[in-house]
Order: sequence, then structure tokens, then C-alpha cells
Amino acid sequence: MAGVLALGVSMPAAPAGASDSTTQSEAASQAGARKVGYFTQWSIYDRDYFVKNIDTSGSAAELTHINYAFANLDASGQCFQGNAPGEADAWADYQRRFTAARSVDGVADSYDQPMAGNLNQLAELKEKYPHLKVYISIGGWSWSDDFHAAAATAQSRTAHVKSCIDMWLRGDLPRIGGAPQGGEGVAAGIFDGVDIDWEWPGSEGGPGNVVDPADKQNCTALLREWRTRLDALEAEAGEPYDLTAFLPADPAKIEAGYEVEKVFDQLTFATIQGYDLHGAYEPTTNHQSALRSPAGDPSPKRFSIDKTVNAHLDAGAPANEMVLGVPFYGRGWTGVPDENDGLFQSSTGPAPAPCEAGYPGTRATRR
Repeated sequence: MAGVLALGVSMPAAPAGASDSTTQSEAASQAGARKVGYFTQWSIYDRDYFVKNIDTSGSAAELTHINYAFANLDASGQCFQGNAPGEADAWADYQRRFTAARSVDGVADSYDQPMAGNLNQLAELKEKYPHLKVYISIGGWSWSDDFHAAAATAQSRTAHVKSCIDMWLRGDLPRIGGAPQGGEGVAAGIFDGVDIDWEWPGSEGGPGNVVDPADKQNCTALLREWRTRLDALEAEAGEPYDLTAFLPADPAKIEAGYEVEKVFDQLTFATIQGYDLHGAYEPTTNHQSALRSPAGDPSPKRFSIDKTVNAHLDAGAPANEMVLGVPFYGRGWTGVPDENDGLFQSSTGPAPAPCEAGYPGTRATRR
């Protein structure tokens, strides 16, 4: 998701006299406009993209929010940490020490500092850009399968929310594998809120995702538990905490999984999927982020951003709390005949790419 930008529906002008980009972004953030970027945990590996790049690229001055993606849940639905491939990456989150050249503040991490990794770099980024809000995003395509267990009962919802608040907002990180990083409260203050990325309640998603019609109501109950516990934390800490969610493009998934008006009652805002409408997981080439369904679109559902946004609005979503996701990466196919500029043509599979097939020419993609 480091290649995804979510844009608010409006961008108020900066006050008179605001000239530099940081001042303009800060004014926009205060006025309610939103520019939300995703930074993915794994970007620091093959893609060689670091939190520092958010600064040096100029993005930090323009963004209002960053979602750090993703936190994972265990089989009971609780947040956890570890260093197991495909399950958790404490090394990337808070153990890896960065050199001066890769640090936002230009100072090398020390071996025994209590928090390092991406989280420490996000803390440095926030210090440099005080207008930025940073959220912990939980789930994603690969790690949504245990939301069903998290949301199933009042007891599981309470345990889920408590575990995630303790870890990500109170900042209680476990010491793992003999590394000196971790401890009570070491990551406190980094995250200004939580983003729930459950893909998808009541519908098929990634491998292992449970499809249960009861999750439509359970999703609402889970978000209500989050909002209640965040309100209590606000009263305790004297700091506001936001709650957001990632919501689907497919109108059928909206209907199957979300009590839309009740969901938005709990949220600060929601990011609406405006990308991955098509991809090389399908044999026929198509637009992955079409504003409107183009003439000749052969796909059965004819997805488009217009169709997605209207489905949310028709279900009761407030327009000023919807943020549209925009891809900053491409989708590609190979073995495509040279007809109709390659559009709506058969393929032989995903286009080759350095990091992930089907995503040509990008260093950071959605997981």
C-alpha cells in the first residue's frame, strides 16, 4: 500500500500568507481535507523504500495521514508480534536499526535503543511534520482471516480491542529473540488512531477468510467496541484517537458485509477502494481504476469508481466522511495481442516485474 494514496472529497485553500507546502498541508488537515498515504511494513526489503523516502520525496509535506500497514491477528482475533515469515515482522516494526543515511533525522540508531525499526522512523517523521497523523492499519488482504474470530462475541471483541490498544496505542511491545528493543510504553504516542482493514465481512476475501452472514452485524459491533474503548483512552490520555476503516469497491460486498450508516456512526472517516477493480488475477485486460465503466467493458459487473461511490452513498454513507483510494501503481498482463491498444484482450498471465508479477514498474504495492 505504499503505492496507494487516498484523497478526500475536497481540498480547502490554505489561509492567506501560507506559502510553504508544510504550512499548506497543516492548514488543509485542520480544515478537514484528507490525503492518506499507506506505508507498508515490507517496503524496506526488496523495494528498498524507507520512511525517510516519504520525507525526501516531498510526500510527507503533502500528506495529512499515513496508514502503517499491517498489523496481524492471531487465531483468537488478538493483536500479536513475532518474527515468523508471513505472520509477523517485529524486526521491521521496531527491531531493525537504521543507518544515518536511512534515518529521517540523519542520526544512526544505536544497538540498544528501546525502539527502532519503522515505528521509530515514523516517530521521527511526525516530529519533523507535526501536522501528520499516523494510524496503525490492521488486517489487509493477507491478514483478514481472523477478524471473524475477533468480532464473533462480546468477549472476543473486548479481548481483540484491548490487545491492539495495549500493543499499538499504549505501545507495549514484547522483547523478542534476544533483541533489546521492546518494553512497556516504548511505542506510546506514535499512532493517532486505528484503521480496520477487514477484507471482507460476509464475503470472500483472501485465503482462509471466513464467509459468515452474521459478520455484517458483528462488524458493526466490533467498530462500536473500538469507538467505545478509544473514547475511554481519550479521556484517560487527554488525546483524541481516530477510527477509520477500509471499505470495498464491489456493491455486492457492501451489501453483504456492512450496515453502512451504523458503520459510519463509529468512524472518523472511511477509505473507499478505488483500485484493484481488475488485475492479472483475471485473464482479460481491463482498467484497474476506471472512473466510469468504459464502452465495451466485457466484465460481468462492470466495476467503476462512480458505481462504487454511489453504492456507498445510496446505502447511507456521508459524502464528507468518504475518502477515495487512488492507485499509484500499475497492473499489467503479458501475452496480450496488439489489438484495441491491449484493452479487453486475453492474456497468458501477469506481466513480469522485479518484486511481484502483475505490478510492473513499481517499487511498492498493495499487499
